[in-house]
Amino acid sequence: MNYERLIDEETWAFIRKTGECYPDDAVDLSIEEQRKVYDAMAAEFRAARPDAVTCEDRTAEGVPIRIYTAGEPGYTVMFCHGGGFVVGGLESHDDVCAEICAQTGYRVVAVDYRLAPEHKHPAAFEDAWTVCEWLQHSYEGDIVLVGDSAGANLCAAVAHYARGRTSRIVGQVLIYGAFGGDINAGSYLEHAHAPMLTRDDILFYGDIRRPEGQGTDPDPTMAPLSDTDFSGLPATVLVSADCDPVRDDSRDYRDKILEAGGKAHWINEPGLVHGYLRARHSVGRARDSFERISVAVEALGQGVWPYD
Repeated sequence: MNYERLIDEETWAFIRKTGECYPDDAVDLSIEEQRKVYDAMAAEFRAARPDAVTCEDRTAEGVPIRIYTAGEPGYTVMFCHGGGFVVGGLESHDDVCAEICAQTGYRVVAVDYRLAPEHKHPAAFEDAWTVCEWLQHSYEGDIVLVGDSAGANLCAAVAHYARGRTSRIVGQVLIYGAFGGDINAGSYLEHAHAPMLTRDDILFYGDIRRPEGQGTDPDPTMAPLSDTDFSGLPATVLVSADCDPVRDDSRDYRDKILEAGGKAHWINEPGLVHGYLRARHSVGRARDSFERISVAVEALGQGVWPYD
């Protein structure tokens, strides 16, 4: 794969800066050390919160959350962060949440779900669902699910599980999510050695999250693409990076929803790589994509579908 041709210089600068945040022996670090390095890397890219945004740390039935507000919001975003279910937290995506809040005017509630390997599946899903239920009891108005990478997986899992349990989830915006697609086909092979995320990384994170002795039965709370029923899901916008092994999961998830008669739209961003949300202030393509993401969040909250 000719990434020198596909990826522009701005994005390469972002890739290099990310790489410089990791020590040469990063692969040998303990999980706790990996988390510290990841958090330090996220801090290197963190932007200041917009002045209009205020935030408050709380717990939702024992799950730590951070609530962002700007004015008097009528809708709520539940945000689940990426990090392979192993790293990340309230700080790693703080500025992303604050900017979504500022750009949409919606309340954003970030979920600090439990991480693997200390807490294997379904711990992260259970925390996300707990917060989703808490939101319904705590606030009026509809809910939009938003997440990147592992967080996109969690949001989709919540959307599947929520059917028949609530009608308050009106949309989901899923950013470069891994939904349990075929790791031996398509983009998983085409971009097996992509910058920022490789196929081997995906296998590692999948193994570390999976409980010992787990069978092969489909589990949509872990791999939403393994579900047999894609009807009744909220309006869904999927955003992927073209140079990313998990790219095709977004396409396939869209197709499943459309086949079931639902609303789904896939935006594949040329020349971008996994994790590009952190590049939104330095890379033109990432900045434009983040604008599309914010527009999607705002539209879905208001019941608008601008993709026909």
